[in-house]
Amino acid sequence: MKRLLLFLLGSLTFVNSNTLAQNHPILKTEIYPPKAKKIAKELKAHNNVRIDDYYWLNDRENPEVINYLEKENEYNEQMTAHTKQFQEDLFEEMKARIKEDDSSVPYKLNGYWYLTRFEKGKDYPIYSRKKESLDAPEEILFDVNKMAEGHEYYSLGGLNVSPDNKLIAFGVDTVSRRKYTIQVKNLETGEILNEKIKTTTGGSTWANDNKTLFYTKKDEKTLRSNQIYKHVLGTKSKDGQLVFEEEDETYNTYIYKSKSKKYLVIGSHSTLTSEFRILEADTPNGEFRIVQPRERGLEYGFTHFEDSFYILTNKDGATNFKLMKTPVDKTGKENWVEVIPHREDYLLEDIDIFEHYLVISERNEGLNKIKIIKWHSDESYYLPFDNETYTAYTSINPDFDTDILRYTYNSLNNPTSVIDFNMTTKEKLVLKEQEVVGGKFKKENYTTERVWATSQDGTKIPISLVYRKNLKKDGSNPLLQYAYGSYGSTIDPYFSSVRLSLLDRGFIYAIAHIRGGEYLGRAWYEDGKLLKKMNTFTDFIDVSKYLIDQKYTSEKHLYAMGGSAGGLLMGAIMNIAPELYNGIIAAVPFVDVVTTMLDDSIPLTTGEYDEWGNPNKEEYYKYMLSYSPYDNVKKHNYPNMLVTTGLHDSQVQYWEPAKWVAKLRELKTDTNKLLFHINMDAGHGGSSGRFEALKEVAEEYAFLLDLEDITQ
Repeated sequence: MKRLLLFLLGSLTFVNSNTLAQNHPILKTEIYPPKAKKIAKELKAHNNVRIDDYYWLNDRENPEVINYLEKENEYNEQMTAHTKQFQEDLFEEMKARIKEDDSSVPYKLNGYWYLTRFEKGKDYPIYSRKKESLDAPEEILFDVNKMAEGHEYYSLGGLNVSPDNKLIAFGVDTVSRRKYTIQVKNLETGEILNEKIKTTTGGSTWANDNKTLFYTKKDEKTLRSNQIYKHVLGTKSKDGQLVFEEEDETYNTYIYKSKSKKYLVIGSHSTLTSEFRILEADTPNGEFRIVQPRERGLEYGFTHFEDSFYILTNKDGATNFKLMKTPVDKTGKENWVEVIPHREDYLLEDIDIFEHYLVISERNEGLNKIKIIKWHSDESYYLPFDNETYTAYTSINPDFDTDILRYTYNSLNNPTSVIDFNMTTKEKLVLKEQEVVGGKFKKENYTTERVWATSQDGTKIPISLVYRKNLKKDGSNPLLQYAYGSYGSTIDPYFSSVRLSLLDRGFIYAIAHIRGGEYLGRAWYEDGKLLKKMNTFTDFIDVSKYLIDQKYTSEKHLYAMGGSAGGLLMGAIMNIAPELYNGIIAAVPFVDVVTTMLDDSIPLTTGEYDEWGNPNKEEYYKYMLSYSPYDNVKKHNYPNMLVTTGLHDSQVQYWEPAKWVAKLRELKTDTNKLLFHINMDAGHGGSSGRFEALKEVAEEYAFLLDLEDITQ
């Protein structure tokens, strides 16, 4: 914290600069935000010229750029100095609810029980296993706390044990650019082998020979997952053999092994189209064969069972998907036979196959449904769920030969439970319910509900809400409205012990299930993308108006939050209807839409054309330009704002929010707060440690609570 050395009244005293300004008006000084210099750059497309004065910030190697970002951080520190103790208190409060010495529910795979646990006071997990019995001695696979020592950021992923249980492949990212280096550990000796495979996704797949490892490489510049390689242990990493290259820049590729362990599967996927190749896992040197060649608009995925592939697909206009099957030796779509037909009111999301049962994960009227179907009989039933603000999904189910289905359940006021359900006897066993430490939390102290707002085009928009019981709907309540609204990604109502720090201070929390997600089916997604993207923004605004009209809150107490593509949402709504919100949090926001989508050297751009449109086509260019937050900043009053980013973000480059903040500082006509925090050590997901991440949440919550004059 910056301090001033003063010689005052004959004594030498250290005084906080903010305290000085408050208590000594004669010496009062104002804190000014940094001002980015302007260097006009012309950006031309379709006979249109845009002037970008802050394009120069697009260079993380430029010391002047780094200096500007550091000044923004300094300004943020100065402006939030009065909340630092509150942030620390919030952090300790949230941390105190977490069971620090917690562990996952073990699952059994290939003769071993696998579990993940945390130790008190430590940021990272410990991965271990026990042979055959949970009473067996624990074998530590990785203690990530030791591995992360000396690193500001550390991510371990892609853990993958060989079929003979003797080796484990893993990926490490220490920069937060999602460029993982794969290595292999010998579980018999504890030795980490010398081979290092760089610039990968981190994931990998073993062939059944226990020595051939398949993995996905990323393009060094765009970070697109574009190549499948195989590496034979004992050979040099640079000698890896290219197996498949995805040359279409709008696709990503990946590899995995079927649940049956019989097939290696290469997937290629764009927003609208998929294609798969398969190879028997016993013959890693064989040739992959295509299941069904790509056809634009045809999406499919499959599961192997006995002599068939069960295929989840949108074939023949099945917008909400249907289930089909085909023989393993006749995989073309002309051989696909319908098992579960397409339904207008049910979105078919996933399947789990067991020896005696087929489990269907679907969504009806926004709610998760899990359906159990017995093979070769007419018997079927749904698992019962008792409210409208829950999330339920099947969990880790690696075995075919079992009657036990493991699934997970939680709701806005109900901590997460892991449940084993006997599909034959219909008995359920709650293996674990998330513990909220401290003894103060009682689920019955909170009310949850689902309500529906009407959008400007007459569409009903669902909203999930949670708040303290006995709260009065008189317009005086602070309310945080959250949404994402892109890529068909659905934000289901979920429990958060961290969120209690807002709820217990009088906040209402609302999830707006807007178009662009798939909460109400595939059509809900299609109605919020490409040339219908504006529906995403107007839905959010109409939800806000509804919550105000119904006296849940008011314009003086309404706050909005979104991240990444949800940050685009934040940028759009504050340009369209800034008067509705007292404050907005935009985390790692995608706000410079047109410039980014015109630059195919930036990670993710080409693969996003089917989501946002290709601005090289004039129709999409003009439409994007109509809502792109950066391009639509203008001279008027904006809400209080907190913007966050990571210098190494690979999903949304740091310069998007940096340019946006600079332009907002130039044009906004209000005196509201505009704070910008750049994590100089992290990327899109923020800090890597479980407790370090809580500090970022504490900062966000302190921002909101400070605006409400709630100081403890």
